[in-house]
Amino acid sequence: MAKLNVEIVTPERRVAQLTADEVVAPAADGMYGVLPGHSPFLGLLAPGPLRVRSGGKTEEWFVSGGFFEVNEDLVRILPDEVEPLSALDAEVAAARLREAEERLKALPAGDPGLAAAEAAAQRERSRLDTARKRAVGP
Repeated sequence: MAKLNVEIVTPERRVAQLTADEVVAPAADGMYGVLPGHSPFLGLLAPGPLRVRSGGKTEEWFVSGGFFEVNEDLVRILPDEVEPLSALDAEVAAARLREAEERLKALPAGDPGLAAAEAAAQRERSRLDTARKRAVGP
């Protein structure tokens, strides 16, 4: 059976290089599944859980955004930031969200940093949501 070659690479380092049966990535327009033989494309990553399944084993990370590329049986995940899903802590995520929302509220309408602050708050909402779902289980 065909396998996917998966690379997860941030601007700072290579996080993982593995083979897989399936990759499910949080895309800008919803969760996107990739199986061997998928059509080539380039997509935007949204903040959320990234799952890589091989046999009965699934490895999971939280990605904060970025890009992903499928080219034949190569899936290249290029997140801005990535961390193992097991490292997410709901309390820490809630504190990060509070801080991001406070920074957002402090900016006046029309501030040039408003879009970046809104994106940061959305990333932290997604991180908290993912941490809470992980704590509850599938």
